[in-house]
Amino acid sequence: MLTRAAAHLAWLGMLASPGAGNERLPYAIVDTAQDRCYDARTEIPYPDKGAPYYGQDAQYQGSRPAYRNNGDGTVTDLVTGLTWQRDPGEKKTFRQAVAGAAQCRLGGHDDWRLPTIKELYSLIHFTGTDPDPRRTDPGRLRPFLDAGAFVFRYGDPAKGERLIDAQYATCTKYVATTMGGNDTMFGVNFADGRIKGYPAGPHPARGEKTYCVLYVRGNPDYGRNDFRDNGDGTVTDRATGLMWQQADSGKGMNWQEALAYAGGLALAGHCDWRLPDAKELQSIVDYTRSPDATQSAAIAPVFQATRILNEGGKPDYPCYWTSTTHASARGGESAVYIAFGRALGWMEDPRTRQIALLDVHGAGAQRSDPKDGDPSQFPRGRGPQGDVVRIANFARCVRGGGVTLRAQGPPVEARQPPGAQPVSPWMQREDRDGDGKVSREEFGGPPEHFDHLDRNGDGFLTEDEAPKGPPPRPGLPR
Repeated sequence: MLTRAAAHLAWLGMLASPGAGNERLPYAIVDTAQDRCYDARTEIPYPDKGAPYYGQDAQYQGSRPAYRNNGDGTVTDLVTGLTWQRDPGEKKTFRQAVAGAAQCRLGGHDDWRLPTIKELYSLIHFTGTDPDPRRTDPGRLRPFLDAGAFVFRYGDPAKGERLIDAQYATCTKYVATTMGGNDTMFGVNFADGRIKGYPAGPHPARGEKTYCVLYVRGNPDYGRNDFRDNGDGTVTDRATGLMWQQADSGKGMNWQEALAYAGGLALAGHCDWRLPDAKELQSIVDYTRSPDATQSAAIAPVFQATRILNEGGKPDYPCYWTSTTHASARGGESAVYIAFGRALGWMEDPRTRQIALLDVHGAGAQRSDPKDGDPSQFPRGRGPQGDVVRIANFARCVRGGGVTLRAQGPPVEARQPPGAQPVSPWMQREDRDGDGKVSREEFGGPPEHFDHLDRNGDGFLTEDEAPKGPPPRPGLPR
């Protein structure tokens, strides 16, 4: 077996070898792999400079994801220098996940560890499809993980799980609590493409939640920032090669406005600023800080973060847009943000039935918002935990990092076959997997309404069976 010292030397050798990617960067950011552009709803051709929606994730190419299957149950990331367990196997409780690292001998190595949230997030791919939480069949969904390099499984409804129950554990604990006092661990859900705070201990009624686990080894410097205040309103992270805007935008804006703000920024003699992609922005989260623990945003003190009053009237810090679309079967109507303040949600107390505004996922969570619209249409948020919807999120711009511009992407995927009849707004909304029909699991109304509409009794609703009239207002639970 390799000792820890030998493993460290092997990692250094790998970074010095040809084709290893960013060999001078101990914290190399892997590209999100997103290669399609979107407006506020659907996929579009790559916008030209100065046009609406220019400067989004797909138009900038960073270090391409590159993995090597070592043939011994491990996978090496050739960009980061991290080596991973390929198959998570059976799910574990958080305590089992922590304890299991020391016993792991995969590939003949004894230096496995439970990854940090920054290490685990390095694996996320934003080519995935965000599923409807009520869905029970993965169909044509794509996970937010390279399923060719890693073994991935959606949650198993036969075991009482939801399809989206593919949460992966990390060793990163939240320095505050969520859900009104729960001990919390940050994890990545590779089924729905999010970072959330998850229970790190037993629930009094539901017992201990179990998680997928991928142990990691190598590159002990991954995720460690090395910030330098340049004295000109910018901060350089010498670990990643990225230069950051020291302050933020100072105000909220929708996604299109945030892209334009970044594209028009002139700061410290530079005019090549961009809105960061999801991985770039997550790289500057400081998971040792939070509004409740340090009375600050979850970011290093070298940065400035605008203080806001949140939906409950408490001092807080903003969520920040990324240039990354959070695509679903319905299209590209949402974009990724990182919460540098509390990740709030409206939750119902099961005992009192009262709705309360809580920090449900923790400062440092990654979720998504509609790219535009009126947040008042979401008075109790959206999603299983009632995620607060702001839409007017802030921006913090970035430059450098060795990215290159891509002139064009793959052909735009047709929404409908040539000559097809127009699809009603109701069908667009309810047909989560885009197969031209609505299953019972996809249907958002009462079960008896489904039975009434399903005139031929085949268990699906087609366009000719769709209800007539205007669709319900946005903001209803998805």
